[in-house]
Amino acid sequence: MSGSKQCSSKRDVDNLPCLQRLFLSFNNISTFESVCCLADSSSLSDITFDGNPIAQESWYKHTILQNMMQLRQLDMKRVTEEERRIASVVAKKEEEKKRESHKQSLLKEKKRLTINNVARKWDLQQNRIPNIAPNQDRKVSDSPQDPSQLHGSTVSAFPEETGSLDSGLNNTLQGLSVTDTHLVEVDGDTLSLYGSGALESLDRNWSVQTAGMVTTVSFTFIEFDEIVQVLPKLKIKFPNSLHLKFKETNLVMLQQFNALAQLRRVDQLTIDPQGNPVVNFTLWKYYVLFRLSHFSMQKINGTEVTQNDMIMAERLFGILAHVASSELPQYRLISILGDVRKKQFRYLLETKGKKPGLVNEENSDSKRLVGENTNRATLNYTTRDFYNERLEEIKEKKKFCKMYMEDLVKEATEINMKNEALQKLWPQMFIELVRDAVIEIRNKNSYMKLCLQQITDQK
Repeated sequence: MSGSKQCSSKRDVDNLPCLQRLFLSFNNISTFESVCCLADSSSLSDITFDGNPIAQESWYKHTILQNMMQLRQLDMKRVTEEERRIASVVAKKEEEKKRESHKQSLLKEKKRLTINNVARKWDLQQNRIPNIAPNQDRKVSDSPQDPSQLHGSTVSAFPEETGSLDSGLNNTLQGLSVTDTHLVEVDGDTLSLYGSGALESLDRNWSVQTAGMVTTVSFTFIEFDEIVQVLPKLKIKFPNSLHLKFKETNLVMLQQFNALAQLRRVDQLTIDPQGNPVVNFTLWKYYVLFRLSHFSMQKINGTEVTQNDMIMAERLFGILAHVASSELPQYRLISILGDVRKKQFRYLLETKGKKPGLVNEENSDSKRLVGENTNRATLNYTTRDFYNERLEEIKEKKKFCKMYMEDLVKEATEINMKNEALQKLWPQMFIELVRDAVIEIRNKNSYMKLCLQQITDQK
């Protein structure tokens, strides 16, 4: 067969039920779909595609052999069993690759829908008017856009349970729901948390390998006050986390940075201007450097921290720590000093018996812990929820104290009134008591008999 005519339908083969040899060389065939109808021919044993664009493709040979199992010769060359086996293996790999690509596409779509839903919920909570359509993406930085970039990462509410994503691939999209409220993603050395519900993942049993690998933790669409409550867990679960990122977390005042002092170590801090008004303060970076000076911060928002920055931070806010410690009640100052002493004692226990050089190398983190100045430690942050709880508790205590004092005053008043009444009645009462006693013992014999009778009755 010559020319440029192509087989495009099954009817072409049905018209030649005894076709055994077919020559399609130099017919400008560029896709397998244009000749796939030939796979239905049970009689075809010899075919040629040389001279066609399809023959230049890497998948050409194994695709033809995989779909036309009845062929004995291809392009005038005998087809061996080894070639059929290789074609079968390659075809399986291609199929697995397609499935994996489809799976990654579904994961990307699930992530996109969940993040958009979390963003809309966040906007509602912040009393904002959402400026995105229901099916329009909310732009979120640091999220992979290429499905291939999701390979090796985990997108799940339970990051340690990767197997749950492998089964039921065709039902993945059916499992999506606009009610999804959070997302947890581990991508390389970065743990990304979207939505307040994602904080619950810190209670899960993370593998040692995954926990040790995470060096960056990103928080998005989560109230900072909620993040503060899980910072102790973060320090324990991910001891190597050195870089913290905050986006849409309602960082609105400098005092909130005080809460980060309870972490083990922080080398880098990234505060996205979106959803964090605190970055509009001119001196916010200097306050961070001052309050977290014991961490020896290296970068803030991607900019290297210099020695001049540290000096400026001390000049600007050094007096603040002095004033705070001076005005703090003595019992609170003693409590803070006790915490610092505990850290120092822990550091001494860890370094006991080790060589000086080894101590300097292995326990630099411990030195940072005890390096927090006591005056700076007085600059702490109390979350609004905790403050409100304390306020309610204080109100209850005040109410109880007020009622207790009122009861005491009422009781004391009644006692005083009774005492005054007794003082008024006592002269007359005394006279009557004396009179009754004299009358009673006037007749001595009768009185004695009466007393004896009373004694007898008692027995």
